[in-house]
Amino acid sequence: MPVPPSALADAYTRLTKVFPGLDITQPPAGTPVPQHGGWITAAALAEGDTGLDTFLAWDDAQILRDYGQSARTDVVASFGLHRYAWPACLLITVPWFLLRRVPRFPVTHVSYDRTAPGLPIGRLAARPTTFACLPGDPAATLPGARVVPDEEALRTEVRAAVAEHLEPVLAGFGPRMRRRGRALWGMATDEVVEGLWYVAHLFGDGEQERARRELELLLPGATKPYVGSAAFRELTGPNGESLPTRDRASCCMFYTLRPADTCPTCPRTCDADRVTRLLAAAS
Repeated sequence: MPVPPSALADAYTRLTKVFPGLDITQPPAGTPVPQHGGWITAAALAEGDTGLDTFLAWDDAQILRDYGQSARTDVVASFGLHRYAWPACLLITVPWFLLRRVPRFPVTHVSYDRTAPGLPIGRLAARPTTFACLPGDPAATLPGARVVPDEEALRTEVRAAVAEHLEPVLAGFGPRMRRRGRALWGMATDEVVEGLWYVAHLFGDGEQERARRELELLLPGATKPYVGSAAFRELTGPNGESLPTRDRASCCMFYTLRPADTCPTCPRTCDADRVTRLLAAAS
């Protein structure tokens, strides 16, 4: 029996309330996910064919419009993967973080549209096949529920669910990006960590710090196919300020467009520059 939307609705509602640039819907059981009028299925991205060509044409045009220059083909593809994988990972990590429920989404069950007006991140239509939860969860009696014994088992489910969805997508993007296994999974690791870490601060009430602790347990290192750990660390400002940062496992290639304008977690950004940027952001 299909998973009822109520199993995940509270998590997605809370996410889109604090992060209105993204919209998430759960199509009714028995109906295909949308694939026309701006929508593209994750399965089409995984195929790496004309659907991916159309998807990446948007990134190509956006780069030219915003930066006044064209980007290399591999850079365009890297941007495109990030723009899909970042919100797609939230489909899994946010219900885990807020509800302790971990849905499974094969690529045939997710569709993405980033052309909708007023939604800078876009909208996702996603229908889970199953979800894992802990003993005692009221949702454990719902159709599609799979009860796992403890928190570590639930973390295993998160890693497996993200890998199940992203592995075929990475295979579709990989040749365009000129990257393989470890480099691609480094990007996936960063999308998992930075997506949840970012939206958790929007939830308030210390949730970003809780997200950091949860992510360190989720990705402690040596959790293949993921690369490295969550990689959080603390820097110290000139007045003794504690400035949390992390070291990305991959590079988004933005430096090829703006060499002096890398992000604070980029492997190319030294600690002194990170401190300056983090202090500026805090002010």
